[in-house]
Amino acid sequence: MKYKRILLKLSGESLMGKSKYGIDSDRLNDYAEQIKELQAMGIQVGIVIGGGNIFRGLSGSLNGFDRVKGDQMGMLATVINSLALSSALNQLGVSNQVLTAINMEPIAEHYSTNKALAYLEKGEVVVFSGGTGCPFFTTDTASSLRAVEIKADLMLKGTRVDGVYTADPEKDPQAVKYDEISFEEIYDKNLKIMDLTATTLCRENNLPVVVFNMDKKGNLVKVLKGENIGTLVHN
Repeated sequence: MKYKRILLKLSGESLMGKSKYGIDSDRLNDYAEQIKELQAMGIQVGIVIGGGNIFRGLSGSLNGFDRVKGDQMGMLATVINSLALSSALNQLGVSNQVLTAINMEPIAEHYSTNKALAYLEKGEVVVFSGGTGCPFFTTDTASSLRAVEIKADLMLKGTRVDGVYTADPEKDPQAVKYDEISFEEIYDKNLKIMDLTATTLCRENNLPVVVFNMDKKGNLVKVLKGENIGTLVHN
């Protein structure tokens, strides 16, 4: 196995499944079953989930919310999603821990790098919730930050599309998929795979990223087995 420790970024919107809001139990269980397979393969797994299925701070600020308050609401949304995933993992017998960027005991333990590493080394899945704990930072940035802090070998960004394209494939039928692309090309072509802060964190810390379709069951394991799925972004 090429990767010992990975950071998986999950989309909050994808958790909606076929619903228009909230958490679809079938999609949640699909995710939990795939994560269980990784644990069984001996891979150490850290996870960050977005909160867009419940509340997105940036869109909230466009609708009149104070940006700081809106982002804090978004952070709480990620905690709700993280607790839901933890519950689904528990039902499958997958040992896991939820850590929060903001002190929220007794809901979950407050994050520290040492604590996270200790749980990962024990083989427990660690779910990082609450974003970075600060407003104005996305969950993509939180994913990059946590991945760097835990010294992950790879960051996996699960999305609704199967990789990075020359344009948005949902809008442009002529868009062409990249099998791999450099961070420099991402900047030059202004491709929006993550926000610039997250992209820069990965680039400066030489952390490769695979963008892939997480909503197709089985893709997560296939990526980590080396199958040509998604797009590899690297230095």
